[in-house]
This record gives sequence, structure tokens and C-alpha cells, in this order.
Amino acid sequence: MTSETPGAAGTPAPRRPASGINHTLRAGAATVVVASLAAALRSYEHDGVGLTETWGDGDIPAGGAGMLLAPWPNRVAGGRWLLHGKEQQLDITEPSTGNASHGLLRNTGYRAIEEAGDRVVLEAEVFPQHGYPFHLLHRARYHLTEQQLTVTQEVVNASTEPAPFALGAHPYLKISDVPTEDLTLTVLADAMFETDDRSIPTDRVAVSGQHDLRRGRRIGDIRFDTAFTGLHEVGGRYEHVLSAPDGRRVTLWADSSFSYAHVYVNTNYPGVQKAVAIEPMTAPANALNSGEGLRWLEPGASFSAEWGILPGLG
Repeated sequence: MTSETPGAAGTPAPRRPASGINHTLRAGAATVVVASLAAALRSYEHDGVGLTETWGDGDIPAGGAGMLLAPWPNRVAGGRWLLHGKEQQLDITEPSTGNASHGLLRNTGYRAIEEAGDRVVLEAEVFPQHGYPFHLLHRARYHLTEQQLTVTQEVVNASTEPAPFALGAHPYLKISDVPTEDLTLTVLADAMFETDDRSIPTDRVAVSGQHDLRRGRRIGDIRFDTAFTGLHEVGGRYEHVLSAPDGRRVTLWADSSFSYAHVYVNTNYPGVQKAVAIEPMTAPANALNSGEGLRWLEPGASFSAEWGILPGLG
């Protein structure tokens, strides 16, 4: 249910958080809050243990925390790409690199089209615009059980022409009573992308050194902003695990559509020494140019994919 209600007659309505309406889901000992801004996962707690980084009512999500990303994740080099041989120019939303970053909905408020105590479905539209002349609907379904959170992202092409797209998400995971730098991250990936000084992929190479996360590495010992692929399936899905010294863990899982995982070790997240974003993606950065992982959706067609967060705190 939403946490905002209109004020009574003559009483000012409560001030809305900077990230919009909060949709609060509950199931047993688990609570999730989803913000209307970018359909972002604002918080996930289980038995009082925080599993994701959050932000204050007066703030927008720091470092893109929890945001859902469409119609592309990560970056488009220079905001430029070719559509049937014609150059398209997107707005530059990352001035430090001159790139278009994290899609077209990160500053959009989603509307709830379905809501119950343990679930919410949010929807927003990508309208035709310079740099992306397509009309899409992006729906996000959050469903909480006492065991886990499942997020389903769906895109529908409302255009009259096939539309290129990729999806992603930007959650930061943690186990709140353990400093994140003391947690160990395991990502079963054989390959990674080297990047240029604008964070645009240049080569796919085998993982090595601090980027080899297959046997786990302590967050305090790594620092990078890197996409991985060549992921190993575990039980028909991908699993990226953050574990504490006492054996507790939190797992970000994703279905086979999310065959790329981006790991960002953020040393500037407010209030913590380090924060780690584990980002499921259906394509890597610059897919509108490289074509890697890029999908084309026919008019009227839809595509959906799932990822989620599984606590292991027992």
C-alpha cells in the first residue's frame, strides 16, 4: 500500500518524498518499499536486517540506487547511434563522460496500475523523442514473499515500427549489520569488458586479478565499475552472491535473459565506506551501437524478464 494519503480538509497533505510515492509491500518478516521515481527499489528488509542501500525522504536515489533501466542500461557513447543508417542524438545525461546514461525513465514517475499488500505493478511510457523515435510501455511488477523478492520487467512496443531495447536494474545490496567492505562477492563469470576512459566497452577478455569473482572476493579488496558475461547458470538462472563472514548471504538472481551483470563498487555512497551495486542487464553498455545483447521488438509485441533478491539469513 502507498504510504502517502491526502490531508483532511484544512490540513496540509503530508510532504511527498523527493523520489515520489512510496509503495510498501509486506510478507511475514519481510518489508519492501518501492518508489514511484524510476520504479526504484527503495528498501528491502528481512527480520530487521537491511538488504539494500536506501536514501532519505529529501533525496533522490544516490548513485542510481534501485532504479529500473529502460530502454537501455548503462551508457550510449556520446549519446549517438545509427538507426537504419541515420544518426540519432540522445540527450547527454552523464556530462563527465559525454554519454547518455541509464535509459530514458530514470527521472520519470511511474504510476501504480495494480496494488495489493504483497505486490505492486508500476507503469511508465517512453515517448518518441529526438534520439529515440519509439513509443514503449515499461511495466515493473514487484512481488514479495517471506522467502524472496521477485521483480518482473516488461516492455511493450506501442510504435508502428520495430524498436531496439535492452533492460537493466541498479540495486545496491548489503547485509546491514556488517560493513559492506567486509562482505564477499561471488559472481560466476568467465569474461568481462575492458572499457575506455568514457566507460565504453572496447574488448571482451577473460576475467583475471581482482575481476575474477568466481571464488569470491572481499569488497574491501576490490574497486571497479565493470560488466561481466560468460555467466554460469545455477539451477537454470544466474546467481550473484554477497556473503558475510558468519555465513549469512543475500543473492541477486536473474533469469537467462539477464546474461550480463555489472558490478559497481561505489566509494561515494552517502553514509558508508563502500556500497556495491550488482546490476542485472540484458545487454552491456553501448548496445545501441555494438548490437551486443540488443533486442528488437515488433509493433504490439511484448518482452518480459525476471530478477530478484533472495535472503539467506538463517
